[in-house]
Amino acid sequence: MYEVFQHYVEQKAALSPSESDRIRSLAVIKKLRKKQYLLQEGDVWKYNAFITKGCLRTYSVDERGNEHVIGFGTENWWMGDRESLLSGAPSSYNIDAIEDSELVLFTKTNFDLLTNEIPAFNAMVNAILQRSFIASQNRINASLSFTAEEKYLNFLQKYPGFATRIPQAMIASFLGMTPETLSRIRTQTLKKK
Repeated sequence: MYEVFQHYVEQKAALSPSESDRIRSLAVIKKLRKKQYLLQEGDVWKYNAFITKGCLRTYSVDERGNEHVIGFGTENWWMGDRESLLSGAPSSYNIDAIEDSELVLFTKTNFDLLTNEIPAFNAMVNAILQRSFIASQNRINASLSFTAEEKYLNFLQKYPGFATRIPQAMIASFLGMTPETLSRIRTQTLKKK
């Protein structure tokens, strides 16, 4: 499991053997069963989490009990609640496993140590944060300006393979539409092919 993370880092940062060993020494391996929580609302998020296997979702639950999916993560993605991690405040989100999953975790303290000690690791993290910010901007723009059909087609393009791994109700929530609307759009999309 750790080897997946190690390969990922080696593709993005030139590390010495001692730097690789240092990173490995601070990593914690975590396995989740399907539907098991990585984070529950009200808890403080204390990790940087990298997914080596599986699929997870981040979501909130409103006062009526409706789930609002904020995002998904699969292999080679980072997952967590950055606001809670940085502020120490209780999280407003839940993160659970859609599939049996495996992760590599670093406590905030250890992750900060690595970014301070290993310049190439720090540069990798900064590049990831920049891409994440751009993805968030694009998601907000799509949410505000795309039609329901455009949102779905954009989702399929940006996240190939997700539609077969993630339940349709969760995808509908992520896209800000009802499951019925998504079902109608999927049917119309298939007829156009």
